[in-house]
Amino acid sequence: MNPNNADLFRIRSNDISPSQGKILISEPFLCDEIFGRSVILLIEHSDDGSMGLVLNKKHPLLLNEVIKEFQYLEDIPLYRGGPVANDTLFFLHTIPNIPGALQVDTNLYLNGDFNSIKKYILQGNDFIDKIRFFVGYSGWDEEQLKHEIEENTWIVGQENYNCLLNIETSEMWKEVLCMQGGKYNTWARFPQIPLMN
Repeated sequence: MNPNNADLFRIRSNDISPSQGKILISEPFLCDEIFGRSVILLIEHSDDGSMGLVLNKKHPLLLNEVIKEFQYLEDIPLYRGGPVANDTLFFLHTIPNIPGALQVDTNLYLNGDFNSIKKYILQGNDFIDKIRFFVGYSGWDEEQLKHEIEENTWIVGQENYNCLLNIETSEMWKEVLCMQGGKYNTWARFPQIPLMN
């Protein structure tokens, strides 16, 4: 093997700093039910810690099974936002003027008045690719995320992705990794368990 090609197979993170609105992409061999092959949107990042939502892991329940007003609507998937606060509902959306919503990025918001979101959906507005619902979130204590990035567990997305609500979740990890270009295209083709090649 050409020594220059060997670098393609070295799992090494990039030098991009995490910040609100950026994404974390897990390294290809991370074998974890929640974080393996995951894409996480950072909602908050500061010296005190970080909070994010896993965007591409579906929950076995539908939102229709949790919110009785939605029981007769088309299936609304729920996602596993992370292992923390698994009894709490979060939602990302692109709907402006929802009272109390936190702006995460341009045209991308977290939470807000849930009654306003319910009303929006029940009035028959198109909400597919505009709202995604999560149970739980992912959290890191002070310095924890920094150490995980230094250990090459995460790649930080090179740009903000507010288009992520309309990428098919089963392909999201691979697509977002390929967006990074270069050796990350090769990473996207690695089997999660190397022996299964």
